[in-house]
Amino acid sequence: MEIKVLAFAGSPRRGGNSETLLDWVLSSMEKEEGVVIEKIPLTDANVNPCRGCNACETLNRCVQRDGMDVLHDKIIEADCIILAAPIFCMGICAQAKALIDRFQVFRSRKFVLKLPVVPLERKGKRLGIFLSTAGQNWNYVFDGAVPSVKCFFHVVDIRDKDIRYLMVNGVDEKGAILSHPTAKADAEQLGQQVIAELRKRLEQ
Repeated sequence: MEIKVLAFAGSPRRGGNSETLLDWVLSSMEKEEGVVIEKIPLTDANVNPCRGCNACETLNRCVQRDGMDVLHDKIIEADCIILAAPIFCMGICAQAKALIDRFQVFRSRKFVLKLPVVPLERKGKRLGIFLSTAGQNWNYVFDGAVPSVKCFFHVVDIRDKDIRYLMVNGVDEKGAILSHPTAKADAEQLGQQVIAELRKRLEQ
């Protein structure tokens, strides 16, 4: 049985704290048999911002021709979607937000056109993961990002109860997460747990 994982590295800073957290999760996942991982750095993905034209409400597709042409089917086919992105100015970074906004086409399909986003037999079987890091130590530093992340997952039929979170604050400089006392172990455990849960769901 093949398990498809699609991971987005959302930070404009390659190899930074949020991408390191993502790599730890993916490393633990790829040790499991049958797991196929594709990691997409958004710095290389050519995803333009949404134009807000609402053409997708009638066309059932986006009018822009860019990297989302390639990503569209991958998003639908993935068993697990991971978004890793840091917090900038109390919200999710711009590169990740641009991707979230381009999920408007799925929102239009689901809520306006009343068409399925994923086949009926796959509903309730997919999982999403949000990984994030922030420099500030405030316990509310992730609060501004979470509603956007929930929308990102909801419109592709990943429910609240199917979203897993790992958010680490107090890591600002590049590489700071390497000294965090629990981040790596938490990331590796999360990867293993998600694959075990996906395997159970896909076997049903």
